[in-house]
Amino acid sequence: MNIRSVREDFKARVCEQVDIRPEGNERFVVSTPFRFEDGDHFVIVLKRENGSWVLTDEANTLMHLSYELDDDIMEGNRGEIVSNSLAGFSVENRGGELVTPIEEGRFGDALFSFIQALAKVTDVSFLSRERVASTFMEDFRTFVRSRVPEDRLRFDWFDERHDPDGKYPVDARINGMRRPLFVYALQGDSKVRDTTISLLTFEKWKLPFQSMAIFENQESVARPVLAKFTDVCEKAYSSLEANKDRIAAYLDEVLKRND
Repeated sequence: MNIRSVREDFKARVCEQVDIRPEGNERFVVSTPFRFEDGDHFVIVLKRENGSWVLTDEANTLMHLSYELDDDIMEGNRGEIVSNSLAGFSVENRGGELVTPIEEGRFGDALFSFIQALAKVTDVSFLSRERVASTFMEDFRTFVRSRVPEDRLRFDWFDERHDPDGKYPVDARINGMRRPLFVYALQGDSKVRDTTISLLTFEKWKLPFQSMAIFENQESVARPVLAKFTDVCEKAYSSLEANKDRIAAYLDEVLKRND
């Protein structure tokens, strides 16, 4: 295995902030900008196992989440979320250690999928919190409908060619331009992180698009999560209520142009 070529593949498939360094015999630590909500980075290790290369979290992800939860992560709704997330990205749970093989030397693709799986698994932490019902999504849809003609708007859009299972939905897609506008309504760290991954995925697929986001409350988003998101999203507003006029003006501008 050529470390330089693997590093380049990681960067090309995921992002420039990815790096790899040796630590032990045929074992390499992979650093990425992706984090848990508390700011800790995902633990990802590339190592040789039974003659093949694998990516592993060395049992860190589920252990990290267990600190936040009172009961067994693999029980009930939490367990279902974890199992479905892992199955969707071909990641195996070996008694708490999450592992995925490197197929046909496709190191970058394997890392991209592994990060997506870890991000989905961390969603279980949201099931342990009491949340006040919010009208934000309803307000978001009502506002967008008031500004965009019905024939140019689709909610919960996904790319049927690349994503037939709808793993990367767009809250609102506005068409009629060479680069359709993807609009996201962001309510917390998990949604922001998932949207970051979606935008990186669309870039990988070479989809033509513009991106825009409206936060319920940008101040509630962890700074590391927000920093990564702002690197990939073109336009973002800190809240709907405080920026309705500005958002409306921007949507009007986008609808008039053909870029």
